[in-house]
Amino acid sequence: MSIVNDPKSPMFIPEKNRRIAQERARGHVKLIEDYLKVRDKIPTGFTLLKQHQKNKQRILKVLNGTEKDWGNYKWHLSNTIRDVSILAEIIDLSDQEKKDILQLEKTNRWAVSPYYASLMDPEDRECPIRKQSIPTVHEYLDKEAEVDPYAIVYNSPAPLITRLYADRVIVNVTNICAMFCRHCLRKKDIAMKDMIYPREDIQMALDYIADSPEIRDVLLTGGDALALSDDYIDWILGELDKIPHIEIKRLGSRMIVTLPQRVTPELCDMLSRHEPVYLNTQFNSTKEVTPDSKEAVNRLIKAGVLVGNQSVLLKGINNDIHVMKKLVHELLKIRVRPYYIFNCKKLEGIRHFRVPVADGLNIMEMLRGYTSGLAVPTFIITAPEGKGKTPLAPTYLLNMNRKGKLLFRTWSGHVCEYEDEKP
Repeated sequence: MSIVNDPKSPMFIPEKNRRIAQERARGHVKLIEDYLKVRDKIPTGFTLLKQHQKNKQRILKVLNGTEKDWGNYKWHLSNTIRDVSILAEIIDLSDQEKKDILQLEKTNRWAVSPYYASLMDPEDRECPIRKQSIPTVHEYLDKEAEVDPYAIVYNSPAPLITRLYADRVIVNVTNICAMFCRHCLRKKDIAMKDMIYPREDIQMALDYIADSPEIRDVLLTGGDALALSDDYIDWILGELDKIPHIEIKRLGSRMIVTLPQRVTPELCDMLSRHEPVYLNTQFNSTKEVTPDSKEAVNRLIKAGVLVGNQSVLLKGINNDIHVMKKLVHELLKIRVRPYYIFNCKKLEGIRHFRVPVADGLNIMEMLRGYTSGLAVPTFIITAPEGKGKTPLAPTYLLNMNRKGKLLFRTWSGHVCEYEDEKP
């Protein structure tokens, strides 16, 4: 007998109540109607697959590569696009744009992996992939910056260490990336020459960690942690495994986005021996969520590595409430947990990416309750002078003591009273 039709069952709902619930459901749907109208029009790396394949063939021809080469991350690294004349064969560049890039590269590095270039619309100057990777005139005209934004001179108690908190530290292991993001907060720390920092320097960082029993969490970053060889990463993680008070290791890497071929079975086999290992990456655009990035995430998860995403709020790329919602949905579909949305820092050369904090708060307002909680990251402002990450959220609490009750508003705008416990 059906339990939902049995009046004695706790799952039985009278028909009149069912109709009320159906009307309420229609009201909920109305709250996201604007998103439903546009969600399928927002491009992703899956819907653009044919265009990406076409771009890939053009790039292989320009770089004299093969299909086998394309699957080899070392080929991508050795054929990283750093020359304006080669870039001009891959995307449309005006003469002025070429001059702008040549002017900027005198003081700031730029580079694009062949894979990431394949995600770029070759004709659209507003393409979010192009904006993140190709220098523009805005970059060298902007001279506004915070002085020492990461305050590394005051927060580096040992070589290669950045310490902003009591129980966790950053170890900067390299300055190499598969692609130099135009919005990077460490642009001034990226020297003009690729460097993998020597073992003797990293050993000094490890010694500091070993002598600090309160440290339980170590993040390896740079640069990009996956720019190191498997053997070098294995050595560092192995040394951390020997320190009794280290509970977790984290890798900071954008290669899942910019060069997913780097996530090889060999890398994953090695990482599986050092659990627990977490990896923080940075998807900023729905166009970056591709079958290749999904495969990289699948390999990591099978190896026991959990992947979280830290987006940067960027003008013209993801500061739209619908685009950001589509992005977090696409991330969950490939099993990447949306973790942070960082407000873009006030650094020299990236003013054109910055948006008001209100944009970030508005995005958070339109995520909480409007989609699953698992899809809602934390909006973060990095405090100046190395004072750490500070979460910001829309204000839901209206009054702590309204006639002895708590007054708050819900995600959908309803104002409610709540009988709180007495102190």
